[in-house]
Amino acid sequence: MASYDILGNIAILKFPEGTKKSEKIAKAKEILNEKKSVKTILEKQDRIKGRLRTFKTKYILGEKSLIANYTENGCKFKFNVETCYFSPRLSNERKEIAQQIKKNEKVLVLFAGVAPFSIVIGKLAKPEVVYSVEINREASKYAAENVKLNKLENVKIIQGDVKKVIPKLLKDKLKFNRIVMPRPNLKETFLKEAFKTIKKNGIINYYGFGKEQNLLINQIKKEAKSSKKKIKILRIKKAGEIAPYKYRFRVDFKVLS
Repeated sequence: MASYDILGNIAILKFPEGTKKSEKIAKAKEILNEKKSVKTILEKQDRIKGRLRTFKTKYILGEKSLIANYTENGCKFKFNVETCYFSPRLSNERKEIAQQIKKNEKVLVLFAGVAPFSIVIGKLAKPEVVYSVEINREASKYAAENVKLNKLENVKIIQGDVKKVIPKLLKDKLKFNRIVMPRPNLKETFLKEAFKTIKKNGIINYYGFGKEQNLLINQIKKEAKSSKKKIKILRIKKAGEIAPYKYRFRVDFKVLS
């Protein structure tokens, strides 16, 4: 049984090993007939890799294109599905976080990709400003295009490594009421950098991965202690299964000092 994600005009399918070509084409035809917005069917060729979170695809059926035009939460996005990470499965997460944010907040989104969190927050919550940081040049290019597409003036795109961008923000005396961290599945937490630029009583929405939430909580507390910060855990949410018995968790916590 094939699993798939729909990114507006593009459906990306993942087939079990050994699936025949005729079966793949039959499934592709079925989706094209059922989902009228889908024009292109691609097959995911490998796993998402590295900090840039990219993967290769193989064309199956429909129009030959890698450019997705996708809409969620009243926001429009354009991006290359191979060179830019995008998860439609985080749509509700983006809306949920936007609903937490007040109009006067200064928000920092790290590992922002083509800016889905940043733009949904900027449009739905109308904060004072959202700084959107992403290392991938291609994704940052599309992020800037998506900001224009959604006619937003409160979202600022910064292309660069988190570890290099944070010192520049601090040099400009920029600190934030909230930091959103939809980070890749890497060993490094980047909390050390986040703690430097969060305001007192600011909130961090942190995404981590693992089999159980207690290990993640202990890691966050350890990082807070190392940075001489006191924190209060507000909420822990299971935000998707990324592999058998391995989950994406979202931890919302307040930085008290």
